[in-house]
Amino acid sequence: MTKPIILVTGATGKTGSAVVSELVKLGWPVRAVVRTLDARSERLKKDGVEVVAADLFDPEQLFRAMQGTSRAYYCPPFNSYMIQSAAAFVVSAQKARLEAIVGLSQWLASPSHPSLLTRQHWLIDQLFSMIPGVTHTIVNPGYFADNYLRLINFAAHFGILPNLTGNSRNAPPSNEDIARVAVSALIDPAKHAGKTYRPTGPALLSVKDMTKILSRVLKRKVVPIDMPMSMFLKAARAEGVSAFELSGFRYYIEDHKRGAFEMGAPTNDVYDVTGQQPEDFETIARRYAALPKARMSMENKLRALVDFMRIGFTPGYDLDRYEQEQRYPLPAYPTFATDSEVWGNEHSLKGGAAKFGFQGINDIYEARV
Repeated sequence: MTKPIILVTGATGKTGSAVVSELVKLGWPVRAVVRTLDARSERLKKDGVEVVAADLFDPEQLFRAMQGTSRAYYCPPFNSYMIQSAAAFVVSAQKARLEAIVGLSQWLASPSHPSLLTRQHWLIDQLFSMIPGVTHTIVNPGYFADNYLRLINFAAHFGILPNLTGNSRNAPPSNEDIARVAVSALIDPAKHAGKTYRPTGPALLSVKDMTKILSRVLKRKVVPIDMPMSMFLKAARAEGVSAFELSGFRYYIEDHKRGAFEMGAPTNDVYDVTGQQPEDFETIARRYAALPKARMSMENKLRALVDFMRIGFTPGYDLDRYEQEQRYPLPAYPTFATDSEVWGNEHSLKGGAAKFGFQGINDIYEARV
């Protein structure tokens, strides 16, 4: 029996590339949607993947890319008009008679969150669930392991890991485990129709716990260094992170401190859906430690030192002004996840906000915007 072609958006991104890799490994035909044709898309072609360039905001291009496929992994673009991309995807899915969509969402997704991106994730979840005749599965991971390990070079060369989240804990999932959950839903959509899965790692960890693990992996002492948000914004800008991404990320840090990623974690979803145990933080860290930038050499150490010094000369974003200038639609009563009754009910965390006793988001949000 011929296997149906599976469409993958964001195919050169963190989860999209892992979804493509897993599908190819399992022998499924893949059509990868990329924004531009480059070296990364050429590597996909060499793996036998059909590659098409398409604008995720253009319904005509999406429809052409989608024709002949039966199932799709939708990884929304990091863009303030993300909801337009989702609407274009819905129109195209109906015209192309798609049978199933697996959508990457967010653990924090809720209608009144202070982050525009998070509010749009919630709207997209609702929108996709309403498409007639198309099954929908939500994958809503929390704070990825990648968010901690993208600074592995500082840990490797200087023995420090910047910490923004205090002593709060998380069970961080790997990109690969997130992808394996998505792939399981793509290859058996009827079994997973209407389900929501939250892939996590196997254990709750603080950043202090993570540095102990990194000390073993890197064979040197690694310590957490509290980093003020102002310095983080400078460092992120120096690394090319956009103001839009950071405008939401700063709220996620507050969510993290409030315990949003501890609630309900860890889950059994990775094992229950894929039959494989989730990767622990040490396994993930060893993969990052093998990256070229983390390998011990004088050249890499000098490069890391230059990157660190560059932070001091990089202006940080003024995110308050940025959000004002963008004129984003604002919720009447912005609410962090841990304070949200809707979020608590949808995540089976009855009374979650009351349990932690958090208040004051309106004061915080009004002061910023």
